[in-house]
Amino acid sequence: MTPAETPTETALIVPVPGLDPVVGEFRRRLDHSAPWGVPPHVTVCYPFVPPAEAGDVIAALPSVPAFECTFREVRWFGDDVVWLAPEPEEPFRALTAEVLRRFPDHPPYGGRFGDPIPHLTVGSTRLGTYPDLREAGDVVKERLPVTVTIDRMLLIAGTDAPDSWQTVAEVPF
Repeated sequence: MTPAETPTETALIVPVPGLDPVVGEFRRRLDHSAPWGVPPHVTVCYPFVPPAEAGDVIAALPSVPAFECTFREVRWFGDDVVWLAPEPEEPFRALTAEVLRRFPDHPPYGGRFGDPIPHLTVGSTRLGTYPDLREAGDVVKERLPVTVTIDRMLLIAGTDAPDSWQTVAEVPF
């Protein structure tokens, strides 16, 4: 592995591959994590442990029972991020809270948001314009609702290079 390929970050995510047909075309253009190789997901904790410590924490990752989740609503963080709201959101909040309990030195989003809102990002102004995001939200809204089974969490690691994020561990629910 070259230094450019050596992971610099990790994340805990709940993948939602069933939403790729709904949001994939927009994520590839408008969500900065999609070109990195990160699938449609709800974030549990990012950034997480340093990559060198990832193998050491796998046994301590929490597991929960699998559950069904419906994405039926497009929402916004200001005018900057268009996202989908999972229903129910409580299992995602509980998973994040349990990770924080077990790994208090690694709060979600570095602690910038006191109570992070579970969401699946469609796109942001980091890659697109507000009109691009508005169009994406309007099209995606017509494709909803989508119900999926949430049955695993992934520990992933990578960089901001294309296709650099890889699964380190999978925690089945």
